[in-house]
Amino acid sequence: MSQLVTGEAVVLQVRIARMPTRALACAIDVALQGVVLVVLVSLLAGFLLGSESSEALAVALIFIVVLLVAVGYRVLMETLTRGRTIGKMVLGLKVVRDDGSSIRFRHALVRTLMWFFVDFAPWFAACPGIVSSLMNKQGKRIGDMVAGTVVIRERHQPMASPPLFVPGHLVQWAQSLELSRLSDDLANSARDYLARYTDLLPGAQIALGDALAARMAAVTAPAPPVPIIAPAYLSAVLAERRRRELIRLSTHRPAQTGPFTNPSYAVPAGPFAPPSPYGAQPPMPAPTPFIPPPPPPGPRPVTVNAQGWATPGSNEAGWS
Repeated sequence: MSQLVTGEAVVLQVRIARMPTRALACAIDVALQGVVLVVLVSLLAGFLLGSESSEALAVALIFIVVLLVAVGYRVLMETLTRGRTIGKMVLGLKVVRDDGSSIRFRHALVRTLMWFFVDFAPWFAACPGIVSSLMNKQGKRIGDMVAGTVVIRERHQPMASPPLFVPGHLVQWAQSLELSRLSDDLANSARDYLARYTDLLPGAQIALGDALAARMAAVTAPAPPVPIIAPAYLSAVLAERRRRELIRLSTHRPAQTGPFTNPSYAVPAGPFAPPSPYGAQPPMPAPTPFIPPPPPPGPRPVTVNAQGWATPGSNEAGWS
């Protein structure tokens, strides 16, 4: 496994393709190119013989066809498929940039030209590409170094994150651990060991577990109060490390801003409301209950005498 760092500072765990696998993919591509060249050259030769063209023209056309098939195949395939040729597809390989992103035309062109004229050029006896691939930790040939690319393997099962836990009787011991000297590399090695524990042979399980536990015990303190097997010890230390990391992230999380978190906005009162930024406020007086006014009096009855006149005290007459 190797690490690629993206432009956003995200670390990607990838599996680098080594030289034997790349050589087999290259052999598949060369075989396909050879078949295509034989067919095209045969057709071109038949056409030229039938048209009675000059020998120089025939040589020039054959050279162009060979160049297009040899160089154009790799450039075109890696550009259209974002880093794959037919040989790489068969073996599950892919060319990516150093930051893990897909390659483009310029990367494919540089890799192909360096492949033909430097890495595996006949006048260099194909030594530069082989030597650089063996010496580079990511298996890069010179063309990869110039183009800023790397070949990775896509067909691999990612290791599942192992379940980390602390036994109940060791919780207090785990909380008292000093983990400042525990490096990320050692923690990742222990995590990978726990993830592959069931796939290892019994002897490898014990030997590798004891070695990692000894390395981890040398940089952590105190020692467990009771004897504990290596996998359980590694799991407890990693679980406590992860717990502290989660607490640290939750504590240093930046405060959100918005209409519901800005203190300048009014906050409704209540038992869980935060204190007012303006200090203590005087209590609000109790509101006066609203009493509706009485309805207006209706018209009084009118009394009429025998002559048709309203009697005194009637509304119609307006007398008092």
